[in-house]
Amino acid sequence: MNEPEVIRAMLGHPPAEPRTIAVVGLSENPDKPSHYVPAYMQQHGYRILPVNPMVESVLGERAYPSLADLPARPDVVNVFRLPKFIPAIVDQMLDLGFKNLWVQQGIINNEAAAVAEAGGIWVVMDRCIMVEHRFAQLS
Repeated sequence: MNEPEVIRAMLGHPPAEPRTIAVVGLSENPDKPSHYVPAYMQQHGYRILPVNPMVESVLGERAYPSLADLPARPDVVNVFRLPKFIPAIVDQMLDLGFKNLWVQQGIINNEAAAVAEAGGIWVVMDRCIMVEHRFAQLS
């Protein structure tokens, strides 16, 4: 978990085609990290697929109620949900064959991470995707 090469690969470094990020828990509120972090990633060429059953659209993209409803396979599933919700997200990812899980800074569920990794999912946990992207840009 959190290996530098996994972080770089999830971000598409070395530079690759723009990546698709499904953001679970993306908020409409621009003051929340769950809005401005995905907005930053979108501004840097990433396609954002909001996953939030409570909103119709965010950041100019239609929102989807669950990972199973997405119109495209995301390169990364980025999570802004409480730790207790991570196991169900991992189960969905395993069912759908999604391979990259990024759980935002301050959100930790080591048991879910172990299940994900045992199922072949690469995991980054308790790291901010925006901060890591900025760092990668400076490297």
